[in-house]
Amino acid sequence: MLTRVANIFRVPDLRNKVLFTILMIAIYRFGAFVPAPGIDLDAVDALRRQAENGGVLGFLQLFSGGALTQVAVFSLGIMPYITASIMMQILTVVIPKLEEWQKMGAVGQRKITQWTRYVTIAIAIMQSTGLVFLLNNGGGGLFNLGEGVSLVSEFSPPRVALIVLTLTAGTALLMWMGELITQRGIGNGMSILIFASIISQLPSQFSLIRAEGGNVIFTVAMLIFLGMLVAIVFIEQGQRRIPVQFAKRVVGRRQYGGQSTYIPLKVNQSGVVPIIFASSVLYLPQLVAQMLPSDPGSWGVSVQAWINGNLLNTTSPWYLSFYGLLIIGFAYFYTAITFDPAQQADTLRKQGGFIPGIRPGPQTERYLAKILSRLTLAGALFIAVVALAPAVFLANVLPSSGNTQAFAFGGISILLAVGVALETMKQIDSQLMMRNYEGFLK
Repeated sequence: MLTRVANIFRVPDLRNKVLFTILMIAIYRFGAFVPAPGIDLDAVDALRRQAENGGVLGFLQLFSGGALTQVAVFSLGIMPYITASIMMQILTVVIPKLEEWQKMGAVGQRKITQWTRYVTIAIAIMQSTGLVFLLNNGGGGLFNLGEGVSLVSEFSPPRVALIVLTLTAGTALLMWMGELITQRGIGNGMSILIFASIISQLPSQFSLIRAEGGNVIFTVAMLIFLGMLVAIVFIEQGQRRIPVQFAKRVVGRRQYGGQSTYIPLKVNQSGVVPIIFASSVLYLPQLVAQMLPSDPGSWGVSVQAWINGNLLNTTSPWYLSFYGLLIIGFAYFYTAITFDPAQQADTLRKQGGFIPGIRPGPQTERYLAKILSRLTLAGALFIAVVALAPAVFLANVLPSSGNTQAFAFGGISILLAVGVALETMKQIDSQLMMRNYEGFLK
């Protein structure tokens, strides 16, 4: 294994790409601890302690790599870009112009990428403005920092504009760094930055488990972590290969076509997107609850108490049930957007290809839809188990623990980290194989 790692640094081009990627990650991690101007550093500790209790703050903390609780320059992380990318992907199905760009190839993809950048900046401005107002009044009930706690030392229009500009510029810089990694580094830049954020949070999550439950519970958590790691690698690599045969055709004295290939359908076609969607939807009731009457004894207080105790408590049966159903539903929804059986069947027909034993056209479409539906069910159930397993573990082993709720996002962390690591390893492996070196993968 060490010999294979050494092979990376024997190739100048590959060595430069790896070192460039490491440099970008180092800059990103440095920016995650540089506080934004105008922030009260004494009140930052309250925000950090609240993030340890999970909830919406803990979920956002996962993708910011600790920058949110530091109220750093990179507090928003790469989440605005993720949101913009998902929005553009969904709108491609709705807006004909975007669908036309998608079919134009590289030229259309550049246009979609440019508009994704514009949407990212707009989302970053809205999120940073909302974050500043939340931090000024103790979280507005969303972060529960307490009455009189304000992280903005001087709340005035110029100071708010400065903080909003800083956080938006941080997101724009991260977006640019991600694109640089994609072009000059190794792997997908945005995914690499998310990977760095997640890996940086894993030690603190496990230290919380050890502090709350001791060495025995810590060992059990590590075994669960390793078991989930192996299962995720196995499922992420799994795919259904549908054989495709192309008809032979004779042009002059030459014969073309007749080759065989396959359509690879991954078991987990939607990746981690259903988990992100489901987590976001589960926190919407809390936002709505903040607008209900808060007078003592009113019905609004009862609704808020039920939402806080059931839909926001990661060990509640209501939370586990709704979360699991939302993940499965969004898995089907996102898979239907990213893979269209009708379009795939039409493309095969135009290219002269067919699935052996299946007629081209509507029968091929129904066949692909049937297989995709079965694969999506298996993949959706798997990611639901991955997302809920840490929370179930906490509910049964550490039912009285509050701080370890942040570990409930451990399944999301592993799923994201493993997916990025596998894709990056495949890229390194392919470049090593091109230069007659032995790769990592067998």
